[in-house]
Parts: sequence; structure tokens; C-alpha cells
Amino acid sequence: MIRMVVFDMAGTTVNEDNVVYKTLMKAINEAGYSFSLNQVLAEGAGKEKLQAIKSILSVHAGVEDDALADSIYQNFIQLLGTAYENMNILPQDNAINLFRALKKRNILVVLNTGYNAETANSLIAKLGWEKNIDFDGLITATDVAHNRPAPDMILLAMERFGISNPAELIKVGDSTIDIEEGRNAGCGFSIGITTGAHTREQLQLANPDFILDNLLELIPVLEKVS
Repeated sequence: MIRMVVFDMAGTTVNEDNVVYKTLMKAINEAGYSFSLNQVLAEGAGKEKLQAIKSILSVHAGVEDDALADSIYQNFIQLLGTAYENMNILPQDNAINLFRALKKRNILVVLNTGYNAETANSLIAKLGWEKNIDFDGLITATDVAHNRPAPDMILLAMERFGISNPAELIKVGDSTIDIEEGRNAGCGFSIGITTGAHTREQLQLANPDFILDNLLELIPVLEKVS
């Protein structure tokens, strides 16, 4: 029996037109690089954002420099705050409809994210989502010691809601890191969705149990696995 679905935010339940990774690309390139959005997405999608910067610099430039990464991260946070203030943040298509359908089935809806808590909560406020009404919980990168693909955020969600068996969880996300996170936590199903950072072909590299093109496609999956 599925008792909880853990959803990623940007690209999965939140439609922000990849502004996070466009802003991440801008912040890194302002430090003297010329990475493409595809390079940033390929290496950084789904990760806690300081770790994403470190990974992008290491893989694409051979640079291992914590001080540089910290400097880029601070610039990124400022740029992202400005970007979010000036853009219209929308829920991903059918996000609220799916949340309501899950709650009717007594399935918990938990959001998790590579954002820090301040950024995640500002996004939720801008969307007008309310805890205990639209969703049941939020776990952010700043709540745990180890971020994706480590399972810490999912394990913390289980602890908060008194669930001991990870097979009773589904993880849904738009990046390979999301899928790996679900697998590392032992989730019953780890599911990719094509609405965000990674393509269907990229998601398939992480061997998800299912790949969705729309959030509402989770309902027939639930009916199939229940």
C-alpha cells in the first residue's frame, strides 16, 4: 500500500521555465566561464545548488575550488531572488488536481527540493499553496546533512510522518538524481517525469520504474501497483 508520494519541486510540481538552472548558468558564467544550459542541466539538475556548482566546475572545467564555488553560490542566491521576484511562478500542469486526488486516497503529499528552506518557502508562498491543505510536508536541502542522491530527505519525511517501510513511498522527480534518491531510500517506486530538467532518454539512464509526461499519469500507475 502506498502511503506517501514525495515530489520534487522545480520542474516537477512547479513550472518555472528552468529559471533555476538558467540562473545557475548565469552565476557560473559571470565567474569567467561559458557553459551552456545543457551542460548545467546534465550535471547540476536535482542537486543541492552549491554541490551542483561544484560538480559543474569539476566535470566541465576540471576545477576543484571550494572558495570559488561558495562565491558563485552567493551570487546565484542573489540572482535567483531577483529572478523569482520578477517572474510569474505557476504550478506544474495538474499539480493541485493530483494532490487532491492523492489526499482523497489518504496518501500523504510531501515536497522535497535541492533549494534551501528560504527559497523553497518563498516559492510555495508565491504559488499560494498551504501546508496541511494543499500538501502535507516540505523537506529542503537545508534540513539534512547529505543531499541528493543520498536518501536523507526522504528518510526525514518518513520519520516526520511515522512511516517505517520505504516500500510504502513513491518518489517523483524530473532528474536522474531524483530517481537515484528514491532508489537509495528504498522507495517502492522511483518515477521520472519529462516536464523539467531531463529528457525521457536522460531519465531512462537512471532506470526509473515509470516515466510520466504529465502528473495526472500517476493515478493509473497507482491503480496498477496498488
